[in-house]
Amino acid sequence: MLLGLLCKVLLGTHEYVWVTMTDESTPNTEKPVESITPDELKKRIDSGEDVFLLDARAESEFEEWHIDGENVEIVNYPYFELLDGIPEELHTELPNDQKITALCAKGGSSEMVAENLEDEGYDVNHLDRGMKGWARLYEYAELDVDVDATIAQYQRPSSGCLAYLVVSDGEAALIDPLRAFTSEYVQDLRTLGADLTYALDTHIHADHISGIRMLVEQTDATAVLPKLAADRGVEYDLPYSTVENGDTLTVGDVEIEVIHTPGHTTGMTAYKVGNMLFTGDGLFTESVARPDLEDPEAAKNAAQTLYETLQERILALPDDTIIAPAHFSDSATPNDDGTYTATLGELKASMAALSMEKDAFVEFIVSDMPPRPANYEEIIATNLGQQSPDDEKAFELELGPNNCAASGEALTN
Repeated sequence: MLLGLLCKVLLGTHEYVWVTMTDESTPNTEKPVESITPDELKKRIDSGEDVFLLDARAESEFEEWHIDGENVEIVNYPYFELLDGIPEELHTELPNDQKITALCAKGGSSEMVAENLEDEGYDVNHLDRGMKGWARLYEYAELDVDVDATIAQYQRPSSGCLAYLVVSDGEAALIDPLRAFTSEYVQDLRTLGADLTYALDTHIHADHISGIRMLVEQTDATAVLPKLAADRGVEYDLPYSTVENGDTLTVGDVEIEVIHTPGHTTGMTAYKVGNMLFTGDGLFTESVARPDLEDPEAAKNAAQTLYETLQERILALPDDTIIAPAHFSDSATPNDDGTYTATLGELKASMAALSMEKDAFVEFIVSDMPPRPANYEEIIATNLGQQSPDDEKAFELELGPNNCAASGEALTN
């Protein structure tokens, strides 16, 4: 008796289906190809080990976002070109003395590619759950700061998104939380023995789905938005509070100062705790905000506003102010502990954009912007409460890089 095994692989908009037949009485003793989890791969990269990746996604997907690093060598060769085996030209790019990790979008195609490579004698594994699994990575690191509170930075390596947890005397605030990681925040709050008082956004995000509403549903927290951000047309189905420049919020023994910092968006707002400034998308450790995601037609005016904000409200702060941004890009250099912060003095010395004259700054920013984040219009509509995608759809919308900064490398000295 024969048993039909149906296998399916999705490639872009094309679906390849084939059926293999095997004798039911003959056991399959073939050992499955080795897999590696996203967490394990990240640890290999972080340790400085040389890593070789074969990315089997379509070229357009690869160019939009892929795994990177100083010790990462990566080759893109689309899966559909590997259906008949490993081409000779690819053999010349693959190492014979190093582990190869094959990856794809969801993990199925890369497993088959890895099997073919193993048959050819290569030392190989494949990334479990592919880039979707990579996008589920989320890391927690407590910051060493001179503030009477525990402050942790959350990192999403796949997109460079950063969020922050501030805990003081049993109370807590989350700044720029991501909806996809609500359960992680709730668990960390339990571990730290803190109740969430506030879930704050610095602005209406264009690169990821905000988690403030889901956190309110799962805790007793108050959702907080800058008033000018809410004025863009927020339509939440739950209560929320708004803040304006000069307001303060109390969490345990610390105060959160509200500083309006328009430019990236009209409502862009920074939150200050002690000497830490959570800048959202206004200022990064390697770049400044892009001004075109709220209103592309008004990008030049927004860039002028951004310049004034940087000069008058941020650069006027003491040099020892610690800048804690909402994103990092491949151009950013991490601290020794892997976190992404910098003092304002360090940024003044390293970032040419902060010493440019206004006209030069504006012209440079509007003429050198990267592609907009994928699905940014749908993401903005979701964060305004005008659309309600389910969890899986929301996760799919935000896959890829954040692209919320102006061009990074050219802005540094």
